[in-house]
Amino acid sequence: MGSLEAALAAFRYHPEEDVSGLIELPQSPLEPEPAARGEELQLLAFALGSDEYAVPLTAVTEILRARRLTEIPRARPPLLGILNLRGTITPVYDPCIRLGRATDPGPRAGPSSVRSTRIRTGLWVDRVRGVQRVRPEQLERPAGGPTGGVMGVIRHGGGTPRTVVDPEWLLR
Repeated sequence: MGSLEAALAAFRYHPEEDVSGLIELPQSPLEPEPAARGEELQLLAFALGSDEYAVPLTAVTEILRARRLTEIPRARPPLLGILNLRGTITPVYDPCIRLGRATDPGPRAGPSSVRSTRIRTGLWVDRVRGVQRVRPEQLERPAGGPTGGVMGVIRHGGGTPRTVVDPEWLLR
């Protein structure tokens, strides 16, 4: 059994290893495209634990039930693994890491990884809340401009504030 554990240890990413030769994803603007006057913003709302988030609906191509992920040898967080989506290899990321949230230590790749969550445009989320339509002036911008990948906050009907994030930033 020791040789299997040694092989798995060599297979997985270690934070102290040199990864200087890896290609970094390009930077993206954090500001959303300005909406035409009077035009509503459409956001896809989702939950991570008890916190509420949203991304522009234009960034979403499909919502899927959770599927088994294939682990990538030595992959660095936030990459959880990949899945085969109708012949297209799709990477799946954990947005909790970019948002500074604690992550669930349970397996998300391999045979025991299927949970009652959703994979949304390559992000692993706990629940999809649906589409929320808001007027641009309802999006409260972070003080001093964009902060990290946060585009703003939506406060809706006395409920939990929903943080609107840049989906490209979550995938870096």
